[in-house]
Amino acid sequence: MGDGRRRGASAADLVVRLTLRAAWIGVVVSAPAVAVAMHEVDHRFTVEGYVCNADGTPAAEAQVVVKDTRVSVGTTVFADGGGHYKATLHLHNDNRGDPILVTALEQEKKVTALFDVKDVKTERHVTVNIGSGCEVSAGEPSRWVYYGAGIGLAAVAAVAGARLVRKRQRSQQRGKGYRK
Repeated sequence: MGDGRRRGASAADLVVRLTLRAAWIGVVVSAPAVAVAMHEVDHRFTVEGYVCNADGTPAAEAQVVVKDTRVSVGTTVFADGGGHYKATLHLHNDNRGDPILVTALEQEKKVTALFDVKDVKTERHVTVNIGSGCEVSAGEPSRWVYYGAGIGLAAVAAVAGARLVRKRQRSQQRGKGYRK
């Protein structure tokens, strides 16, 4: 029916292939969606934060309007299930110091677009929380902790599968595990 050595090697190869595929799927599924940049870093100004109800609970799906009031540039976004929102404005260096108005849940907050015009590599952003109790607790793990743990487990599985294959191949080369 076939050489036992060949069957063992193909089983080991199958284990490695399945492990690598599982690792790849784990990385693809657990990785956050890649956001398409609408501008270069030096033209993006990101406003993000949390929207909370009067009782401090996250305001899921709350509409948030963010606009530069001097030039009437703005965008509308919605908070996620945890009340987090992120809006990106297209601002140029001459927009430094412009007033930014953030509106959600019939509340308004004004901030100023401050950034270093000479720094074209660092993301320009400001955090604006709307409502009471919106500060994320320091003990709450970031979602990146979970992504990192998933990727780490996938890497460990891939290494373990590769070691298993090498061990089987060595034992077969020495004549162990080979039956006629």
